[in-house]
Amino acid sequence: MSYRELFVSPPPFFSGFQKPLKEAEYVVLGVPFDATSTFRAGARFAPLAIREALLGIEGYSFRSGVDAEDLKVHDLGDLHISGELQETLKRLELVTKELLEAKKLPVFIGGEHTITLGAMRSVGGNAGVVSFDAHLDLRNEFMGLTISHTTWMQRLHEQVRPEKILEVGTRAVDRDELNYAKEFNIPFFTVHQIMEDGVEKTAEKIRELLAGQERIYLTIDMDVLDPAFAPAVQNPEPDGLSIHVLLDLLCSVCDRRVVAFDLVEVAPHYDMGITATQAAKTMLEVLCHLERARKG
Repeated sequence: MSYRELFVSPPPFFSGFQKPLKEAEYVVLGVPFDATSTFRAGARFAPLAIREALLGIEGYSFRSGVDAEDLKVHDLGDLHISGELQETLKRLELVTKELLEAKKLPVFIGGEHTITLGAMRSVGGNAGVVSFDAHLDLRNEFMGLTISHTTWMQRLHEQVRPEKILEVGTRAVDRDELNYAKEFNIPFFTVHQIMEDGVEKTAEKIRELLAGQERIYLTIDMDVLDPAFAPAVQNPEPDGLSIHVLLDLLCSVCDRRVVAFDLVEVAPHYDMGITATQAAKTMLEVLCHLERARKG
């Protein structure tokens, strides 16, 4: 055995264990991109921070009865980011297409929320998008940009035309976004509504809205959580969900129809690891519930 094998380790990969790519069912890709961030920057550091947080989390999920160590996961590492937004999104689109063609379930660690647009360009319009987010991200333009973390959902609606868009955890919008959602029949669940109806009723409504979908893409912006639970996000917004409510709602839509998911908008330098740990736990629970659905 060489000294490099004894005394040198690679950077952390997802959960500390790794299956060969050929055997893997779930493939993790970091996307350290935050070029359009307009309040706080720093989501480019999230893929590493979340991987590090995962090393300290036990893998067994009481919610699903699945142990993450039994998952066939391969961590590809991080996408090579370009200084040009469209080039970065194109690279992500191409890698996503390759993974889907290989019958893998891609798992993306952002990065800012714009990355969902790149991934969805390969997933395609014959899928429903469920976005857990404090914001609708339905602006047409913001600070001179028509493609950014505040506008990506409108561009997705125009360019990819998913069969269904559903937003959960909403509490920060402007009038134009509300008008757009109403005009194009984009349903959203506000935090106030979720708290009034309760988790079970909300989950039931979400499932009803998704009843006709054959394929689903999940995207989780960690600012859907109240800042008490996730202070280190790029655009924190008070009056959010608790981690318990988020996981209950998320897990209720983790079934065989999910073809990919992402987690975005963690800016780890704004706390001491709390938000990265919440993100890591969220990703593990989603994976464990997907595993139960696929094998159950």
